[in-house]
Amino acid sequence: MIEELVPPPATTAHAFTDHEAAVTALYPQEAAAVAQAVPKRRREYATVRMCARRALNGLGVPPAPLVAGRRGAPRWPTGVVGSMTHCPGYRAAVVGRSGDFLGLGADAEPNEPLPDDLLDFVSLPGERARLRELAAAAPEVCWDRLLFSAKEAVFKTWYPLAERELDFSEAELDFDPEAGTFSARLLVPGVSAGGLRIEGFSGRWLCRDGLVVTAIAVERPAGR
Repeated sequence: MIEELVPPPATTAHAFTDHEAAVTALYPQEAAAVAQAVPKRRREYATVRMCARRALNGLGVPPAPLVAGRRGAPRWPTGVVGSMTHCPGYRAAVVGRSGDFLGLGADAEPNEPLPDDLLDFVSLPGERARLRELAAAAPEVCWDRLLFSAKEAVFKTWYPLAERELDFSEAELDFDPEAGTFSARLLVPGVSAGGLRIEGFSGRWLCRDGLVVTAIAVERPAGR
């Protein structure tokens, strides 16, 4: 699924179930991070890292510990950018070389409505109005959950570039249901990276097999 949303030469890997063997394959630093976690949490943590190492192998990057840095963002090997995501029934990772991509962000969620009290927290009034229109036209998609997922992908792309957090109210999203794309307009000053001024993001999404999946790839301009 995730492989349909990012361009080459980014590489991806995913899993629909957890693998107990992935827990025993954790590096000591990784195992320490979830030593006090319940078994379910350890399995999902390990499986998504198994996916990340498979994706890194697709780049020819040797396996390495993938521990979390500030705000939980994974620390990728030198010269690599990427993103990991996990939700019930799906684990995935996408990686690329920093010579090809300035940033990558991905998120997966169950295709289920958000809790009633969460939508107002994660959305802007204009977004909620557009979601109502989209839901009327395509009720098979839980558009509120898709909005949440796309904003998570925005934040995962933004944070390594800007090194500062982004609130849900600081990016306004719009979806193209026919093209399977979305746009995100930043409501805060943008950031410069790789000779590119970033004021927003463009991404892709899909809804399939009980999941909504979103991804953003910011390609490095040629020659930069």
